[in-house]
Amino acid sequence: MGNFTDDEIAALRLARASDIGPVTFRNLVDRFGSARAAIEALPSIASRGGRARHIKVPPVAEARSELERAAAVGARMIVLGNAAYPLLLAATSGAPPVLFVVGRAELLAGSAISIVGARNASANGRKLAASLASGLGARGHVVVSGLARGIDAAAHQGALATGTVAVLAGGIDQIYPEENRTLAGEISANGALVAEMPFGHIARATDFPRRNRIIAGLARATLVVEAAERSGSLITARLAADFGREVFAVPGSPLDARCKGTNGLLRDGAILTETPDDIEAHLPPLERALAPAPVRGTSKQADFDFTARPRGTVKAVSRLGAVPSEPLAHRILELLGPSPVAIDDLVRQTGASAADVQGALLDLELDGLTARHPGQLVSKPGAC
Repeated sequence: MGNFTDDEIAALRLARASDIGPVTFRNLVDRFGSARAAIEALPSIASRGGRARHIKVPPVAEARSELERAAAVGARMIVLGNAAYPLLLAATSGAPPVLFVVGRAELLAGSAISIVGARNASANGRKLAASLASGLGARGHVVVSGLARGIDAAAHQGALATGTVAVLAGGIDQIYPEENRTLAGEISANGALVAEMPFGHIARATDFPRRNRIIAGLARATLVVEAAERSGSLITARLAADFGREVFAVPGSPLDARCKGTNGLLRDGAILTETPDDIEAHLPPLERALAPAPVRGTSKQADFDFTARPRGTVKAVSRLGAVPSEPLAHRILELLGPSPVAIDDLVRQTGASAADVQGALLDLELDGLTARHPGQLVSKPGAC
């Protein structure tokens, strides 16, 4: 039996509760002071004003069982808000409430660069990815990637000696693809494996973009080596840009479809990269990466629809647990439509305090009446 604290169990229960996504988790903990207090408050929140929506919170035994199974494979859980939680990831929109880590968890606190790219990468692309990863590692950076075949695997291999982090799309016990199982074992011994999904969860297609936002969020910058148009690597790059992080790309032949995406990134302002020195020369200070992400346009928001749960950048919410007035909630709903709106605009147009607007949005989220988006944006569900 594992020796888990009540706070750890409560955090996992809240993270696994129905209709509680990363943003709502963070808002609830900010508002009520702890996961345990938030769980105790959920029934009254859900029933206030005659609401019938029921939020299912896993029982203590179920959360404890997940923690014990994770511990059996050498994984530890890190909770958002704890000192061990990576600061770069915590500064992003929709940071995962909990992370399971196998291996050297201290690598998550280091200066990290993510390297992503095509699964069907060319031989030269794989060689370059490994060389760039090795060079970045020699300069003191941790290399983060997604354990996929191709560029990801080459980047991990290049940084094995200096430190690499592999982010899994499934549970911490689910290695995919199978061909990279040996590599995953080497990473767990010399680096770290990271996952946010429940133990035993087998990755689905919709889980990979969720994984990509962790890859982008853990790193000060993202480097793309070979990526076709509309590839998952481009989602990672766009998420990194949305988080206010730098994006680098390796140029490629216009005759190679695997380079269409990277060349497009370069046209859109990514920094052309051929050597680790190119990254070092343009790497912004760590303080910039820890700053709140800038508010960006919404034309690409559909690219980041990686979960039906609420998401977005979170501001501090009052810990007093004050219930926002019903008129304020109704006013916010009147102002919202299918197109995402900045939360700051809602504050200005309602004339209410930022804390009251956030509190009202939290209640509306729990009722399924609003949806969050990256860049401190909110809409009614079904935003386009």
